[in-house]
Amino acid sequence: MYNHFLRGEEMIKHKGTVTIETVRLILRRFTTEDAYDMFTNWASDPEAVKFLPWGPHESIAVTLRRIKTWTDSYVFDNTYNWAICLKRTNHVIGSISAEILNDPGKTCEVGYCIGRQFWGQGIMTEALRAVMHFLFYEVGYERITARHDILNAASGRVMQKAGMRLDKIMYHVSMRRDKTYSDVAVYVKDIE
Repeated sequence: MYNHFLRGEEMIKHKGTVTIETVRLILRRFTTEDAYDMFTNWASDPEAVKFLPWGPHESIAVTLRRIKTWTDSYVFDNTYNWAICLKRTNHVIGSISAEILNDPGKTCEVGYCIGRQFWGQGIMTEALRAVMHFLFYEVGYERITARHDILNAASGRVMQKAGMRLDKIMYHVSMRRDKTYSDVAVYVKDIE
């Protein structure tokens, strides 16, 4: 077992938040210049952040502080937090990130948010597929999970379209901002 973790080809190879390009998108590191786009496109919209533990942001200063936290973390090669940028406009319209759950077990969890005006266009599915490909084939994860509040069925459809499968429902996982308890659907995808 000990030798398993010593063999380099089987270890996670963290690369940090590198730029990923898709047909319509550029996934890149956040910069402080993204504060206006983030604030106006999703962070200040109560509907866009309805199922997130934070938000909506009251001012662009709050958004700027959040981005500063993210940009400061880019010094670590195990930080994965992308700004979703539309190629045709060069505007940041959302975010997608990965949280390490278990490096020895080669498992991480992705999360995302996108501005309401960009819902239903396949953009988040495109971003999620690209990030999963990177995490599987460049970093070395073997299992990726994602979760959504069961009241947020659209997020589950994104996961399904990206090739993830429903693994389980977890009940009374956390308290929503409206003080009700949330049940969460957990999706997984294993490397093929």
